[in-house]
Amino acid sequence: MGNGGGTRSRVVRPGAPGSRTTRVELFYDLVFVFAFLNVTSLTASHPTPVNLFRCLLVLALLWWCWTGFAGVGNLVRADQGVLPVVGFVTVAATFLLALSMPGAFVDRPGGLNGPLVFAACYFVVRAAQLAVFVWVARADADRRRRWLLLAVLPALASALLLAAGLAPQRLADRPAAIGLQLALWTAALVVEYAAGAALGGRYWLVVSAGHWAERHALIILVALGESIIALGIGPKFISGLPLSGPVVVAAALGIAVVATLWWAYFDTLAFAVEQALHHTREPVPRARLARDVYTFLHLPMVAGIIFFALGLKDLLEEAAEPDTPRWGVPLGGFWITVLYGGVGLYLLSLAACARRALRAVHWPLLVAVAVLALVAPVAARLPELVALALLALLCLATTVAETVSEDGRRRQIRQLALEEQIAAEVEQSRWRQRHL
Repeated sequence: MGNGGGTRSRVVRPGAPGSRTTRVELFYDLVFVFAFLNVTSLTASHPTPVNLFRCLLVLALLWWCWTGFAGVGNLVRADQGVLPVVGFVTVAATFLLALSMPGAFVDRPGGLNGPLVFAACYFVVRAAQLAVFVWVARADADRRRRWLLLAVLPALASALLLAAGLAPQRLADRPAAIGLQLALWTAALVVEYAAGAALGGRYWLVVSAGHWAERHALIILVALGESIIALGIGPKFISGLPLSGPVVVAAALGIAVVATLWWAYFDTLAFAVEQALHHTREPVPRARLARDVYTFLHLPMVAGIIFFALGLKDLLEEAAEPDTPRWGVPLGGFWITVLYGGVGLYLLSLAACARRALRAVHWPLLVAVAVLALVAPVAARLPELVALALLALLCLATTVAETVSEDGRRRQIRQLALEEQIAAEVEQSRWRQRHL
């Protein structure tokens, strides 16, 4: 993203190539912790394929809101000028967006109109983000005009969301109403993603590659934290049931899976992709790489983690019941698809990131996805704790195979990242010694 011709003012201050994540941006992410938790809880309350698709639709819109926060923080300094105030307003709107999720598809009796609140909050968040881009580009008439054109997209998407909440209520045929609703939500996503990428790609630039990579790494941590939260609040022993052996085993296995998912991304791949983004110097190729690897391919990563957290939450609730068999009951087709499919989607997204950014095929990840697809029908008939143990074993084997197969590249990538960190620390220490 450009810096508005280098213009500086007390209103906004442009970002720099060495910018990193600010504390106010971490504050923004707190609301997404709640939003992800709400998505998981709402889907768990009505575990059907239709509701799972709704979960994906809501998650995709939340992700588009979050990428707007990340883009603003890359373009300008989010903790300077009026940006904190703008951020607080949009965070409030995002929080209301998360609160209105239960009524986003069908208005509940009493209170405010759910679809209207959801659509209005979404529009406020997106319009505020685009207003920052327009302000920075105010000196360039052509760029300002293009950003104003993009402002039409959230207005159209919000109108589609509102229509999706209101129009199906007029149809007596329930299947037709659900189909129309899902089609309108999908159209809203197409407007934002397809049209936004096509129009914005012509003048969208990444000021700080380090900031862009760090922001997306942090949101992966937020999503992984959602799995930890599912481990903590899923079992009903918190509300009165005693802590049992099956719950302890399930929790330990869940932590093992989460740890392997963390390792698969953060051990080497996150460093390697960020280094590739730094190495891409030309503005347009860098913007395309950032868009493909981070904006588009990190969404299925987050979705995969959320699905895994959803399946884990249900499994732990079953394990906590006193009348549940010692090793649990079979998960069945739906829940094994959510649990194993979530992990498979995450690993497949990692492989796609490596292919796009590094031009490398990570065979252990692809083999793991294939094995999960083959094993899932069998695991669906196994007791749930056995199915979770099998998943943990497969994830551990994948992590070991991926780490061992690096053939020296892992050490080189991590050493380069360590040298960069040390150099930055040395430079910061010198500045502090001179000025503080």
